[in-house]
Amino acid sequence: MPGGQINVEYWFRLLYECLHGACYGSVDYAWLAALLAHLWIWITIVGYILAVFALFVIIYTIMRLFELRQREEKFYSTMITAPGAEGSVSLRWQHIEELASGTTISEWKEAIIEADIMLDDLLTREGYVGAGVGEKLKAADPVNFRTLQDAWEAHKVRNQIAHEGSAFKLSDTIAHRTIAHFAAVFREFRII
Repeated sequence: MPGGQINVEYWFRLLYECLHGACYGSVDYAWLAALLAHLWIWITIVGYILAVFALFVIIYTIMRLFELRQREEKFYSTMITAPGAEGSVSLRWQHIEELASGTTISEWKEAIIEADIMLDDLLTREGYVGAGVGEKLKAADPVNFRTLQDAWEAHKVRNQIAHEGSAFKLSDTIAHRTIAHFAAVFREFRII
């Protein structure tokens, strides 16, 4: 080793010769190489078959998912009304009016909350997008939604009920006015 350098080629040559029998006699590794080559071919074939199968499974799953989304869209976008109740007061609104005509504050609060849920369903059906009623009302156009202010007034009372709880003092006047605001919105969209 002149100059302190290691001859890498020399060591690789020794290793090569040792593997081919120079160290301990002649050993034929050709059978091992052939076995590994055949094994690799089978692994490749199985891998391609699994990849094609997985691709079909992914395509089938995506198609079924789109069908499910379309059915959900159709199911959840239709407002449910009682049979034969077209043009008449819906059962849902009748229940809200019964609660609003009650004598207790809890009935009035329940009526307002139920009406707000009905408003949320209406806004979703009309195509307004948002996380809640407030965001959907912000997206509404006053030109196409004449009773938008009524909806805001009613929703504000619902928010006070939800956020303040029993601390919010709901009078019969406020309750009836709020239900009247909801009724104006529902009449505009011909739900009641």
